[in-house]
Amino acid sequence: MNKVNWGILSTAKIGREKVIPAMQQGRWSHVGAIASRSMASAQQAANELGIARAYGSYEDLLADPEIDAIYNPLPNDQHIAWTLAAARAGKHVLCEKPFAMNAREAEVLREVAGKVHIMEAFMVRFHPQWLRARELVRSGVLGDLRTVQVFFSYFNRQSDNIRNRPEVGGGAIYDIGCYAIVAGRFLFESEPLRAITLIDNDPDFKTDRTATAILDFGGGRRLDFTVSTQSVPYQRLQAIGTKQRLELEIPFNAPLGGGTRIFVDDASAPGGASAVAETIAACNMYTLQGDAFSQAVRGVIPLPYGLDDAICNMRIIDALFRSGQSGQWEGV
Repeated sequence: MNKVNWGILSTAKIGREKVIPAMQQGRWSHVGAIASRSMASAQQAANELGIARAYGSYEDLLADPEIDAIYNPLPNDQHIAWTLAAARAGKHVLCEKPFAMNAREAEVLREVAGKVHIMEAFMVRFHPQWLRARELVRSGVLGDLRTVQVFFSYFNRQSDNIRNRPEVGGGAIYDIGCYAIVAGRFLFESEPLRAITLIDNDPDFKTDRTATAILDFGGGRRLDFTVSTQSVPYQRLQAIGTKQRLELEIPFNAPLGGGTRIFVDDASAPGGASAVAETIAACNMYTLQGDAFSQAVRGVIPLPYGLDDAICNMRIIDALFRSGQSGQWEGV
């Protein structure tokens, strides 16, 4: 098996704690190098994670001829610049979400489209519970899918936290609203036509601390969601059809290496008493994501999601922010 040799662009926490250890478990992925703006930081991370090579600059990593693909978990405002630099260096890129600060910015990657693989890192789309949920929707067991509902929140008022800095892409919509958007697109298997949102901004940070939105997918189908960076930690996803509803109890932060449950309920008893649970076997969605991308690099499977998909998600985010200003429906 010809594993893809990965380079990690920065020592970001999500990479060190979640993505890198998961990729190191992959059948198709090998983490060969890590870079930081500080050689000391890169070497420390390499030592802790058992990575062979450390680089004191991102440019040095991109110049490494043995690296096939780059994982980019840099701050949101740096995603496009370094993804473009990696692609120009001939590296395939898995870039963290949100892909860009806006769709116009993301469009610059059209320059390298078709030359390398580029994918936005929504690991949830590779989790078996998401795949099973979509399978159930496709089967018609829910009837006609009418509404996808999402609530996703956590509480964070740390002034030095990147999620509370608007200039680098902080706030609820960028950080977790993007997951809700992907959930609707994934289950409806189509794109929304228009969007409307209500945004509450933090008076100190100026970031959107709570956002509630409706996305109109046409034909009476809608995604409605609320995301918040200053509410009690909670998450839930429901897909509501004409016959039954489906519920994911831990849709976004599913336990790595732990099982999950899907509930299907025909509402024959009140309070969810008629819900039937289906247990999904333990897995690590970051491992599955890394291996899927690696297999696409090796030509074993088609790239699951590409540049057009990432740009579409950014167009929807753009529409949500426009609506927050206009107070009206905005086209996507």
